[in-house]
Amino acid sequence: MNIHLVSLGCARNLVDSEIMIGRLAERKGFQMIDDPSSAEVIIVNTCSFIQDAIEESIDTILELAEYKKQGKLKNLIVAGCLPERFKNDIESTLPEVDAFIGTGAYDQIGDILEKLQKKALGKKTIYPDPDILALQKYETPRLRSTMHMAYVKIAEGCSSRCTYCIIPKLRGRHRSRAIEDIRKESLSLVSSGVKELVLIAQESTFYGKDLVPPQGLAGLLDTLSGISPHIWIRVLYGHPQSMAKDMIKTIKTHDNICAYFDLPVQHASGRILKKMGRRYNTEFLKDLFLNIRSEIPAAALRTTLITGFPGETEEDFDCLVEFVNDIRFDSLGVFTYSDADDLPSHHLPNPVSYKVARERQDHIMAMQAEISLERNHKHLNKTYTVLVEENPEKGLFVGRTVFQAPEVDGVTFIRGESLTVGDFVDVCINDVEEYDISGELI
Repeated sequence: MNIHLVSLGCARNLVDSEIMIGRLAERKGFQMIDDPSSAEVIIVNTCSFIQDAIEESIDTILELAEYKKQGKLKNLIVAGCLPERFKNDIESTLPEVDAFIGTGAYDQIGDILEKLQKKALGKKTIYPDPDILALQKYETPRLRSTMHMAYVKIAEGCSSRCTYCIIPKLRGRHRSRAIEDIRKESLSLVSSGVKELVLIAQESTFYGKDLVPPQGLAGLLDTLSGISPHIWIRVLYGHPQSMAKDMIKTIKTHDNICAYFDLPVQHASGRILKKMGRRYNTEFLKDLFLNIRSEIPAAALRTTLITGFPGETEEDFDCLVEFVNDIRFDSLGVFTYSDADDLPSHHLPNPVSYKVARERQDHIMAMQAEISLERNHKHLNKTYTVLVEENPEKGLFVGRTVFQAPEVDGVTFIRGESLTVGDFVDVCINDVEEYDISGELI
């Protein structure tokens, strides 16, 4: 049976998708394919974090459902955050779908698919409590989508209660994997040829605080750094409040840990941060980022922001603009506030129009383009190690430096010959743009 899987949303979703494929690959009679038109089963692992993600998920489902009319498709399965968020209400909305499985059921994909084929599934919607989902283990089967880089999910769920965020409802409380289990998985990945381990969680900097006895992300990083000096280790999805000072010192100590700090702050106005449920203020944020740059001058700083949050005034927005201008992040993303009636923030007074939110988003992104270009100029005529990732045309390769995270940042274009995807090479930078940089092979 030919199966095609589409993974939408974040890197955490991608790991779930790779595990689903891994579980199916273990069973006889299931063959994963890239061409949806030849698939007898299509699985869509969805995202529903914001409205744009919901719409993308629904559009993708409807598009793929057309293969029931013009392809070989017999069964369409929708998994992940979209069905988990909307539960049984989604069944009547998408009658084209044969089964909906929530975030707590993705590890059951093999059994679900077999029952579906035998017409013995029993029910169309499967939503076990995400809190009782067994954490991934190092031996959990997984087929990765990339060979030279791998995401490593170090925890599941989230125990923060930001008023604009649906994640705790979709993924359950924060639960950390054991350090030794993560070490074994990472060692296996590196042994298979992985050159970069990207640690991810809903709140990666909260890692280990729920373990007995409590652990910390710094301890995990220290352990993983000993696997090999010839790899990169990167952390994504941090939180300013749970960012411990010992993590900065650990990153500073180990050359193979990327000095890359991904810390979404969401806003800088103390008034808005309080409404968001983020328990820090502007002064705390400034001290945090200044401390990072003081300890590691070459550190790359990345953050994400939200404009148009309920009650955001011009004064609040001016505070945000001033903050961005003061810190001068290396990279930055901005979302407009996405409202929904299942969010606590939905009930806050003084909503901001989408038009105003979008104008504020555009304003900050225009600012950041100038800042990013300015900061990229410091790379001119410097030589960096680059991880080669693509070869789009003869004589041209695409890769990333330690200050460029996969998917979210710019890339490094390399002019050269006979490079191999997955190798580290030295590149002298001779051209920069707002987000991308270019150079010659040394």
